[in-house]
Amino acid sequence: MIRFLNVYYPTRTVMLFFFEALIVSSCFLIATIFLLGPDAYLTLAYEQGALKITGVTILSVMLSYYFDLYEPQIVSVPLEIYFRILLVLGFDCFVLSALIFFYPEAAMPQHVYLIGFTLLTPALIVWRKAYSWLVSRRRFCERVYVLGAGEYAKTLVASLQSRPDVGMEIVDWQDVQLEQSERKQHWINALERISEMKPPVNRIIVAMEHHRGELPVQELLNLRFQGIVVEEVGALRERLSGKIQLDGLRPSDFLYASGFRMRPSQQFTRQIASILAAATGLLLFSPFFPLVMLAVRMTSKGPIFFKQTRVGAGGRLFKVVKFRTMRTDAEAAGAKWATKDDPRVTPIGRFMRKTRIDEVPQLWNILRGDMSFVGPRPERPEFVPMLSENLPFYYLRHLIRPGLTGWAQVRYGYGATMAETREKLEYDLYYIKHQSLGLDLIVMFETIKTIVRRRGAQ
Repeated sequence: MIRFLNVYYPTRTVMLFFFEALIVSSCFLIATIFLLGPDAYLTLAYEQGALKITGVTILSVMLSYYFDLYEPQIVSVPLEIYFRILLVLGFDCFVLSALIFFYPEAAMPQHVYLIGFTLLTPALIVWRKAYSWLVSRRRFCERVYVLGAGEYAKTLVASLQSRPDVGMEIVDWQDVQLEQSERKQHWINALERISEMKPPVNRIIVAMEHHRGELPVQELLNLRFQGIVVEEVGALRERLSGKIQLDGLRPSDFLYASGFRMRPSQQFTRQIASILAAATGLLLFSPFFPLVMLAVRMTSKGPIFFKQTRVGAGGRLFKVVKFRTMRTDAEAAGAKWATKDDPRVTPIGRFMRKTRIDEVPQLWNILRGDMSFVGPRPERPEFVPMLSENLPFYYLRHLIRPGLTGWAQVRYGYGATMAETREKLEYDLYYIKHQSLGLDLIVMFETIKTIVRRRGAQ
């Protein structure tokens, strides 16, 4: 997998992205050369033709990203992939038409865009067919043996088998049910078979729930020195899922692992970026404030803004500000989490929650220093003791400022149960471990997609 700004992406997905960008730019370059002949060089070099083709390429891959075409675990049915490709091309044409209408200088001469899209449509469909064929070939897969049994190993095997984009083929794995005294010898015998396999195994993933007395250390060392990669399951699961799973997590994993660095200079840089982003957001949204305030006032009785106590960095309490989306008597019976289709939410409040408009006033909390733009979402103090008691390492969320958006929000969504909150904590721990300005920028970028696709809100 390839690491970019502290996020891991499957090598196959990165290859898909870059080849698709190359195909888009090539189609429009071919159209330019075909239609303009010797004058193509003049158009590309002196009439900003190369820049315009680059712009179309960026627009196309951005739309493909927003339509989940680089998420094989989400979109895997061929017909759905082709349909989404046509949607991307349709939006491409719409955006370009609007741009040329307002800025005629963005146009390319002599129907270059028309011919380019004519070439691009079959090219993308053929490329996707070729890509599906390539990733299904076993010769292009990394051969992996999972050393272990039980839930750890079964979960990992199921995950790898459902993710063809990862490119790992599980070989010679069985969910054995043996007594502890018999398991070590079983693993030794299995590793002896692995060392003689043709074609050879490329990677061994240690997925044991209990290492003491079972781990065949000498045999693993021998294979490691033969060039086979030996990896612990937690590291691989972290790369695959973008979260630190709580199952089997120990304090030593935080003590000795890379990451979890709270450097003051880094925190200062991130907060400056948060303040600039919040100020820009408030400035851009300022023309719409009167409209939203009027809509809240006309559709339900009560105040326009809603203030609620939340827990910030170091356990410090602060008042978060939002547009009111619920009835004023929503918590007459006590505090509780919002749920899907919550009857307490007003009609305009439901729309604001889906579009995240209700969160805009929290930009003021960022300017005040209560929050950052990116970080774990602040929890209510009524729930923190219960969550700290039931979820290990929950207190680590309070090491940094909470955020308006976060890694858990763009990767998972809203949590209304203990199990969902547990999973969100796993994403938050990943963010705390890898926090950086680069990761913040990725979260901001993916937040736009989350808002546009109206995902994760309650």
